[in-house]
Amino acid sequence: MSTSATTRSPVTHVPLSDALLPPVDGSTPPWPGGDETSGGVTLHVRRTPGPPDAESTAVYLHGLGGSATNWTDLAGQLSGYVPGIAVDLPGFGRTEPPDGFDYSMPAHADTAARFIRGLGVGPVHLFGNSMGGAIAVLLAARHPDLVRTLTLISPAMPDLRPFTSRMSDPRLPLAFLPLVGPAVRRRLAQEDVETRVMRLLRLCFAEPDRVPESRRQEAAREFEEREKLVWANPALARSTFGLFRTWLVPRSRSLWTLAPRIEAPALVVWGTADKLVTVRKAPRTARLLPRGRLLVLPRTGHVAQMERPGTVARAVLGMWEEVAAGRW
Repeated sequence: MSTSATTRSPVTHVPLSDALLPPVDGSTPPWPGGDETSGGVTLHVRRTPGPPDAESTAVYLHGLGGSATNWTDLAGQLSGYVPGIAVDLPGFGRTEPPDGFDYSMPAHADTAARFIRGLGVGPVHLFGNSMGGAIAVLLAARHPDLVRTLTLISPAMPDLRPFTSRMSDPRLPLAFLPLVGPAVRRRLAQEDVETRVMRLLRLCFAEPDRVPESRRQEAAREFEEREKLVWANPALARSTFGLFRTWLVPRSRSLWTLAPRIEAPALVVWGTADKLVTVRKAPRTARLLPRGRLLVLPRTGHVAQMERPGTVARAVLGMWEEVAAGRW
């Protein structure tokens, strides 16, 4: 493992906690889930138990095409310290989108903010991966009172440079274009589930062959479940457009402009082998966050919380310890 940091702080490393954590073998089943209404918003959530005297709660926001199950292992690692709530954002996982939902990133952020505020648990430790990271940036900038700390894992910060060369399947970028996209998505959907699972793993993981069989089976079941949901594919396509539109807004509303307004201590985690959101954006992201530090992980792809949950958990606990000691 290697670490690096780019930050205004004179500290040039990310502290890793020496706390004892449970082993990670990929066999932990998804945490129990159910629909919950909070702040007038209904989401499907998976709750991780935590100590009854915990001072805060962790809230986890998944990426594009993901779900609350993307946080199973990391939430388990941190469950000895905080209870966790992993949400399925509208149109993803098992959350049915409300009528008229526009799938913009501000709409997703507003939904998550309303849900968190309705919980009445005070400021939370907010986590976001990929699209969920972009949503977390918006939420933290607009609702600072809701966020105790911020952990961004490969957040989808604006980048208009071509990235198709990093994708193992050249059809994937075409799947979200306005005219040809629906036809491409239909052809991809006709492939067997195992083929689609392996494509997803090769795209998101640096070492897909090391993903446990239990996790592959979970991904296959999720593919099969989403095929039965009439709103799943439209939600994916429209959220993809919503994310791209966020990259094209005027500078005054750009995520790059919002990041310096975030007051919370922030940890940015990136894998060097990320095929979806280039690690080249990592230093700038951490530098713009006033209290941001950067952890770069080798041999790690787009979902570090799934590929290196133990290392990410130690970095998060290290941040929490440093914040409590007034050193972050």
